[in-house]
Parts: sequence; structure tokens; C-alpha cells
Amino acid sequence: MSQLIRAHVFISGRVQGVGYRFATVETASQLGLSGWVRNLTDGRVEAVFEGWHDTVEEIIRWCHQGPPAAVVKDVVVEYEQPEGLHRFEVHK
Repeated sequence: MSQLIRAHVFISGRVQGVGYRFATVETASQLGLSGWVRNLTDGRVEAVFEGWHDTVEEIIRWCHQGPPAAVVKDVVVEYEQPEGLHRFEVHK
């Protein structure tokens, strides 16, 4: 499919302190996606991805594994209307 979509993603497991955010920035940037990623106080990682449908679905598949040190237990995806973000970055 070749439409622009936005996925709001919550990743749980051992996903903080293992380079998950920075690996997400690198992977999303390589794929040409826009959005952001941040750690949540409850131990999860939250991310928003905007881009072409197939590419967003590709990074969602990547989120189920993440970087080598991560142990992902769950990935929850909510689809939203794209906001027209222009780059991918880490949010504090």
C-alpha cells in the first residue's frame, strides 16, 4: 500500500538501558520515517512513526525485536492521523 500513515507504538519488556531509543532513531532514519521515540517512567518505550504504510509496518516488525540487548515482551500499536512530521528524533 502506498499511503501515508501514523503508528503510535508502546514497547514493553527490557527496552530501557539497552540502546533501544538510539537504535530506533537509526533504523527509522535509514527507512526514511519521521517521528520520535522516548522512554516512559513505567519502563516502556513510546514511539511515533509516520511514513508510507509498508515502511511503517516494517519498523513495527523491527520493534518486536529491537536492538540485540533488548528483550521485547509486547508491542501495542495505535493508528492515528499523520501530523506531517519532518524528521525522526529522541524526545525527553
